[in-house]
Amino acid sequence: MTLHKTIQEHIQAIQQLEEVCGDDIRQAADLCQDALDGGNKLFFCGNGGSAADCQHLAAELVVRFTRERQGLSAIALTTDTSILTACGNDYGYERVFARQVQALGKMGDVLFAFSTSGNSDNVLAAVREAHEQGMFTIGFTGGDGGELAELCEICINVPTEVTARIQECHILLGHWLCDELERRCGDVSA
Repeated sequence: MTLHKTIQEHIQAIQQLEEVCGDDIRQAADLCQDALDGGNKLFFCGNGGSAADCQHLAAELVVRFTRERQGLSAIALTTDTSILTACGNDYGYERVFARQVQALGKMGDVLFAFSTSGNSDNVLAAVREAHEQGMFTIGFTGGDGGELAELCEICINVPTEVTARIQECHILLGHWLCDELERRCGDVSA
């Protein structure tokens, strides 16, 4: 594929985001603000590139995105190699996120579930466990949304089948969410 064609695919996917995902991402911001205002936490899970997005967005919230402010409670469930490998060994890879949700999550927390296909078994298991804990779930997916679209209260479903374009849109929307949450919490000395 040529560079020009890749850029055109990217632009086409981005141009559809507000129409297709705008209401959902704004609802996600409201849900996150309510959770944070209530003393709850935001959790993130996903595989591969989506795992990197989870870690990236959690860091933006805990540290800062563009404004000086208090840290926001966000945890990437993708980063603790001891937990991931112990759980994968003892319970199977499908449980690596669900086990952490069970141990750390509580009613009113929010789980962000990233899966470009919407069918990652370990992400789906985490969403099911989040429901058991009384948590809210926000899916980030693409294409037809897979099973994730049916399980989450809010699903940010990027309208393309191309994994790279889905991930590019996820990080754009994730950055908007970080900016919006920072704006809402106001400029506060860290």
